[in-house]
Amino acid sequence: MSQDSHHGKWTVSSSDEDDDLPLSGTTTSKPHQPAVSSPSYQPAASPTPTIPKIEAAPVEEKPEPANAPVSSLVIGSEARQSAAANQVNTVKYESSPSLAGKRKNEVSDGSGWALSDSEDDDGDVKGKSLGNSPKRAPPSPKTKKVKVENERPTSPYGRLYYIDEREDFFESSIPLLNDPYRFYLNKVTGLDRKYNSGALHIRDILSPLFGTLKESAQFNYCFDIAWMVDQYPSEFRDRPVLIVHGDKREAKARLLQQAKPYPHVHFCQAKLDIAFGTHHTKMMLLWYEEGFRVVITTSNLIRADWYQKSQGMWMSPLFPRLPKGSSDDEGESPTFFKRDLLEYLAAYRAPELEEWIQRIREHDLSETKVYLVGSTPGRYVGPDMERWGHLRLRKLLYEHTEPISGEERWPVIGQFSSIGSLGVDQTKWLTGEFQRTMTTLGKSSIRSAPPLHLVYPSVEDVRTSLEGYPAGGSLPYSIQTAQKQLWLHSFFHRWKADATGRSHAMPHIKTYMRASPDFTQLAWFFVTSANLSKAAWGALEKNSTQVMVRSYELGVLYVPSAFNMKTFPVSGNPFPVSSSSGFTVPFDLPPTSYSPKDQPWIWNIPYNQAPDTHGNIWVPS
Repeated sequence: MSQDSHHGKWTVSSSDEDDDLPLSGTTTSKPHQPAVSSPSYQPAASPTPTIPKIEAAPVEEKPEPANAPVSSLVIGSEARQSAAANQVNTVKYESSPSLAGKRKNEVSDGSGWALSDSEDDDGDVKGKSLGNSPKRAPPSPKTKKVKVENERPTSPYGRLYYIDEREDFFESSIPLLNDPYRFYLNKVTGLDRKYNSGALHIRDILSPLFGTLKESAQFNYCFDIAWMVDQYPSEFRDRPVLIVHGDKREAKARLLQQAKPYPHVHFCQAKLDIAFGTHHTKMMLLWYEEGFRVVITTSNLIRADWYQKSQGMWMSPLFPRLPKGSSDDEGESPTFFKRDLLEYLAAYRAPELEEWIQRIREHDLSETKVYLVGSTPGRYVGPDMERWGHLRLRKLLYEHTEPISGEERWPVIGQFSSIGSLGVDQTKWLTGEFQRTMTTLGKSSIRSAPPLHLVYPSVEDVRTSLEGYPAGGSLPYSIQTAQKQLWLHSFFHRWKADATGRSHAMPHIKTYMRASPDFTQLAWFFVTSANLSKAAWGALEKNSTQVMVRSYELGVLYVPSAFNMKTFPVSGNPFPVSSSSGFTVPFDLPPTSYSPKDQPWIWNIPYNQAPDTHGNIWVPS
């Protein structure tokens, strides 16, 4: 099967057509897997075969042992596992590279780490298991190096994974006290220091500067337990931690095995009763002696996600404890954040969360200015249709925003790191029910069709990134999905983030917004774990009388009315952080459209026409 577009040509055998998805709630004897083939990719234009140069802050590299054992930790999607294999087993660019060329460095032992993410969707990306592990190399005849003190085990991300952050990288800092939005980007290793000013690392979030931690709950998709525990300050490192996850069977067994050395780590398994759903929510609940805090992020709990990727988060104020004898409905915010958070946690139907639900009831969340938008698996009818997913967002935009003059010229912008199957044409979901949600502004009867800009990295964005091609492991858009929806690629825009210094830090953040025609104002802004997929946002069924959601997701919505504003002014120069009232958009506005030679990043086809920033090509395993 061959299809052409302005963004390249893919040739895939007919056996690559995905089977129809089973009805939600049904079980199958084995996980859905796309048919295996050898897709060939013919780029629209070959990039110049030069190694791009990226200016980075000076770093120091620590030694690694020559033949240290490779961890057997297996985490994340097939795309991330392929990235891990490519970094263990690099293929260097040659003037006449061969796709069948043998990898230069074989794995020394074990199956290799497969750190990280994602995610979507609808059966297009395989489950979290490593299908094709790199072959073991024969024993090396070379003499082993003398082991040095404090050596670290071999990383799947190669020696560069252990480049040390600058000494000031982990300096904890409290965000500006007068920051009205409480939206922060993650720190990125290798940037000029000013671009990390006011940004946060997980060590900052867990720092004693924010409170004396008593207990925490970590909701996420991917976990590296040992790394996570190490991010807690030493004085809090043995405090109880509840891990809320969606792993089953072998993946669950591996997760529990990780935690064996840590008796203070406990688990809560999220129910995933609908096929191809994931527990994709990324949230921290932090209980202090001084109160309680909620952090909603876009990062997995693995080092790669806090290293050289663009990520974001909302961090709540410190919520004080209510006076004894207060009723459960006290401490509510004008945005009903407390009610909605309790409803979201109750949807897990998990006894392990009951204690956390009671703690939240006992605290004052009235200072919250954002709205909570979650997804939980299920089929919903009647009023319940508006509880979750994009219909929940639609309801909030209807009730809490105002119509704008000339709104048909206010573009909708969606930015994400993964894409699911959206249908054979744009009307099936994207410009149908989803666009209707995104274009809702108050109780206006106007159903405008403004421009729709979708920001997703191109091959060139990935190639020239800080991580190089392996950054594409967290962008799991597959050839099987892409070749069925070439219509989508005309909506794509490049990842460019010069204002935040993050053009070369590939996005794992997900944001959606409505911008003014001159891109200086926002009608609303949404940061979330939800990628562009029906599994995450939900899809209407049965003549729009029912909505089906497959996954757990969570995000926060900013609307100007909650801040006594008409619109949000966009910050033109967000770094270094100042007391400006401008809102930080993670990428540059207006977005840059794909050129005819640009292609969206597809993770499971080879790229051998030009080297990445580390001199390697991409040969997915």
